[in-house]
Amino acid sequence: MKKVTAFVMMTLAATTLSAAQDIGQAEPLHLTLDRAIEIALADNPSIKVAEQDVQLKEMAKLEQTMALLPEANLSGSYQRTIEKQTMVMNDMRFKVGVENMYSGGLSVSLPVFAPALYKSMNLTRTDVELAMESARASKQDLVCQVTKAFYQQMLAQDSYEVLQKSLAQSEENYRIVSVKYNEGRVSEYDKISAEVQMRNLKPSVISARNAVDLSKLQLKVLMGVTANVDIVAEGNLKDYEEQMYATMIGTDSLSLRNNSSLLQMDLNRRLLKNTLDIQNQSFLPNVALQFNYMYTCMADNFDFANYNWNPYSNVALSISIPLFKYSNFSAVKKTRVQMSQLEMNRDYAERQLQMQMDTYLKNMNASAEQVSSNKEAIIQAQKGRDIAQTLYDVGRGTVLELNSAEVALTQSELTYSQSVYDWLTAKADLDKLLGQDYMEKK
Repeated sequence: MKKVTAFVMMTLAATTLSAAQDIGQAEPLHLTLDRAIEIALADNPSIKVAEQDVQLKEMAKLEQTMALLPEANLSGSYQRTIEKQTMVMNDMRFKVGVENMYSGGLSVSLPVFAPALYKSMNLTRTDVELAMESARASKQDLVCQVTKAFYQQMLAQDSYEVLQKSLAQSEENYRIVSVKYNEGRVSEYDKISAEVQMRNLKPSVISARNAVDLSKLQLKVLMGVTANVDIVAEGNLKDYEEQMYATMIGTDSLSLRNNSSLLQMDLNRRLLKNTLDIQNQSFLPNVALQFNYMYTCMADNFDFANYNWNPYSNVALSISIPLFKYSNFSAVKKTRVQMSQLEMNRDYAERQLQMQMDTYLKNMNASAEQVSSNKEAIIQAQKGRDIAQTLYDVGRGTVLELNSAEVALTQSELTYSQSVYDWLTAKADLDKLLGQDYMEKK
């Protein structure tokens, strides 16, 4: 039993080790922005729900069209007489009727003139267009969110790298100062200052690493990727600097005609217009054609084998002319008020969107100017840091000056990455505001 137990334990240990190796050898998913968007559009549940909503509207449209076709029904009834009717004639009283009455047959009806039905078909077509526009808006919103999450991931990675490099430099400075202190070449103050600088950076590095993990999690959720899959955003924010200067945009070249919110308001206005037409058609007559082919049987017993079934058929043309129904008038007034409200809301929304567009453009221009200034600041901060290092090495500078130069360089690099990120996120918001589809931007 001991040998068997040992064998089982070894087998389980080997299996666990093999699984751990497989997990450890799993390659991370390297992502570009286009790849992240494609995965999100393919797997995000909100997009699938929006597409199914379009299918539901298409089915409703087909259902309205089918209402123009003839409608056939089979019907049957049985009537049992409890008390026969009594007729009186010349002081004579006698019972009239039979105990059992059966009827059954085919009934076919066809709308000949139904104006409200015709207008309802226009309503469903507009409803389908509205569902498609809503689905397009969902895709644009998802693309914007994934784009900003991808840039957030790159900003977190770049910031983490900058802080790691700064921490490594601080640790190296602390090592050098400690050596000089042990040799009696620098004061204890210099050693303490270098140690404080090093220890102050460690919480920032830990926070930056946590920001990388959180930004990965957010991007995974938007992409619909499971949490156990590691993702890596390829490149860095510096790669997009050329795109900034190649995409300078002016207000005159932009238009809100493809904005999804405004387009949906226009479609809602068409829906209300179609609804008003339907309500106006309710004042018109309706004409229907009906054909009936029935069998009837009347009997005083339950001798089904000897029943005598008699067929009859007829064709009827019915006309319904509405004379007065107050709810029709109130419904028309209500729809007209809703149309007026929608017009005012659309004008207000357009002004708001125009203001947002101007804000995004100003933010992009400001960020572009900051990038240019921050890039020059990095160069100068690097020079200042090198000078401070040289002066400290020859004994003409202080560790405080060296620490200040190191902090200035780190801050310049972080500010540069932040300004690039601000421009890219403003551009993503602007693309969504203008209603640009993902394939158009490619």
